[in-house]
Amino acid sequence: MLENREQLQEILNKANQHARKQAKESGASIYYIKNNKRFREDAAGNKFEIIYDATGKRQEFEYHE
Repeated sequence: MLENREQLQEILNKANQHARKQAKESGASIYYIKNNKRFREDAAGNKFEIIYDATGKRQEFEYHE
């Protein structure tokens, strides 16, 4: 059993890093939500914000932090 929240957070961080590495190696994109925005990150590390307009049409815009 886990002793504390920090141990659980470390396990989750490692799992996230592993999943990102596997996706990158296979050429797959990663999709996630951050600050209530949808993002796609391609295998090269390029980030795109995903927006849906009023009709439900999906658009992607290059994102720069």
